[in-house]
Amino acid sequence: MRLLKKNGADVRVVLTDAAQQFVTPLTFQALSGQPVHTQLLDTGQEQAMSHIHLARWADALLIAPATADTLAKMAHGLADDLLSTLYLAAECPVWVAPAMNQAMWGQAATQRNIAQLKQDGVRLIGPESGLQACGELGFGRMSEPESICAQLLKPTQLGILQNVNVVITAGPTREPLDPVRFISNRSSGKMGYALAAAAANAGANVTLISGPVRQIAPASIKLLEVETAQQMYDAVMSNIAQADIFIGTAAVADYKPATVQERKIKKQHDSSVIELIRNPDIIASVAKLPTKPFTVGFAAETDDLAAYAIEKLHSKNLDMIAANWVGREDGGFDSNHNALQVYWPDGQQNLPMTDKQQLAEQLLNLITQHFKQIQK
Repeated sequence: MRLLKKNGADVRVVLTDAAQQFVTPLTFQALSGQPVHTQLLDTGQEQAMSHIHLARWADALLIAPATADTLAKMAHGLADDLLSTLYLAAECPVWVAPAMNQAMWGQAATQRNIAQLKQDGVRLIGPESGLQACGELGFGRMSEPESICAQLLKPTQLGILQNVNVVITAGPTREPLDPVRFISNRSSGKMGYALAAAAANAGANVTLISGPVRQIAPASIKLLEVETAQQMYDAVMSNIAQADIFIGTAAVADYKPATVQERKIKKQHDSSVIELIRNPDIIASVAKLPTKPFTVGFAAETDDLAAYAIEKLHSKNLDMIAANWVGREDGGFDSNHNALQVYWPDGQQNLPMTDKQQLAEQLLNLITQHFKQIQK
């Protein structure tokens, strides 16, 4: 409240019943210099429609802290108090700063609600990893007020890629062994889909080429669903001619079976040998094009992250590479959080552990900065 006021914002406060158990309305009234809103049907408002008046007045709606209960209400369109009704009536950008126990944050139900809210355009700030009030350690701690205000008040990035054509690959590929088995990996596609959403929000024309995942793509992008590395290669090469930026986040299988059995392979011997052959290298093929787009690769490593990433950057003629650890407790495949070490030919930058949507926005801003330098 103080930081927003210090930065020149005019703030109105809505308190739920639970919030009033922690801070009184009088406190926020004194800080804001404005009446505090607590009731859905406020007789002090014309026509007793506080949620409509507040929704039309606001340039942004920030819910901090956003509890698991509030997030669930928002995701399912429930409106049984002033805050949830205000959310449904709001036409301005909506930001949430989640805060809850680490186990509650990690629950599948909470993550489904978060995914739905992101699809609905709600912007996430945090949560962070750290010591919680209950004494446990993990993700779920609300971001610091300074971080929340910085996100809320930063100049909008909408339009920074207006009319720029971006092709992104995401997820794993599947290489069939027989009609029921395949070789694949643990990639969830979350980072690629987050980058696609961030690029679309920045005004880009986005083509997302995705392996088999459970992610939901924004309606504004062109989604091409593939299964094998060869199918992904063909889709990329068919769409790359008009691309200004190519971001290869997909975890493409390096090898595939030399032959695919027509019938299910039966268990017959104690050991079995399957011959593998190389798949086409999609990122290298794009980077070799006579008029290549600004090309960004990804490197997921279990050891020697910097060495492997820098070698890949130079050997494949990439403009930038984002490297991350896998096989560790935090971040990587299947996680909602990650950290990246980003390299380009004459520099590098560390992007610390955070939510993948925020990480995607940070990486996209970095990509955009270097892309525009080359365009000058």
